[in-house]
Amino acid sequence: MNSDIEREAHESKERKKNLIKAVEAIVIVTIVLVSGFLTYTTLFPSSQTSQTLKAAIVDHLSLKYPNDTFIQTCTSILMNAGFTVDYYESSKVTVEFYRNLPTYGYNLVVLRVHSITHEPEVANYTGLFTTELWGETRYAYERATDQILGAALIPYHEGDPIYFAITSEFVRLSMSGKFNSTTIVMMGCSALTYTDMAEAFIEKGAKVCIGWNGLVSNTHTDYATTQLLKHLITEKQVIGQATTKTNEEVGPDPESNSTLTYYPAEAENYTIPIAKNSLESDTSGT
Repeated sequence: MNSDIEREAHESKERKKNLIKAVEAIVIVTIVLVSGFLTYTTLFPSSQTSQTLKAAIVDHLSLKYPNDTFIQTCTSILMNAGFTVDYYESSKVTVEFYRNLPTYGYNLVVLRVHSITHEPEVANYTGLFTTELWGETRYAYERATDQILGAALIPYHEGDPIYFAITSEFVRLSMSGKFNSTTIVMMGCSALTYTDMAEAFIEKGAKVCIGWNGLVSNTHTDYATTQLLKHLITEKQVIGQATTKTNEEVGPDPESNSTLTYYPAEAENYTIPIAKNSLESDTSGT
């Protein structure tokens, strides 16, 4: 009887040993698989171009200068390159919209937005319009901290509406979240006469800002931006090349002689990510 008990005890120990070995084998295989996956993703990271790319067209100018052809053309360029495109007409361009803009995860933002500049007496020289009418009791903290100012369209006549406009200080202090290495095209007047707005966007996670170094008409900026997007998106040119080629094709603004430029200079050789296989059928850019 003792031998039977000893045999059962021995068999029980063997079963435990085998179970432990099986568990150890599973753990080892799991570790190997996880390590292999981590090594692969480190050496061969998934490209952003394999993910869904998002673009926004923010059309404040539609308030006074709608251009459906521009919107349709730019949307087509972006969608053909694999972007999903969100369009924001003028009424959507509010202080709160700007506040949340980084959280939407856009890879490219086209700001068809009026902008203003003033003499560099304070740190934030550049403002981007909203369509919210100025009110003395609204955004008191932002106004007190130079994040918001009043702006009017030119030529200004007495009694014309005054709108809230955000400054670079608003971008730094009040925008939520971070941009996703975003390319930002600022179509308004003098958006890059000074670099304060672009610097603030870069600090918030943008990759590069493109804009005008002086006044520009709405027709000229629409034409130039269409050409710019063709070079950047359809032809996959780097920032420096696409900006230079656009300036050569469209010329400076006829009245102000302003041209497109970009910030920072280090973005000269940056290429905007494009979805894989999106351009196989047409890379001519015509």
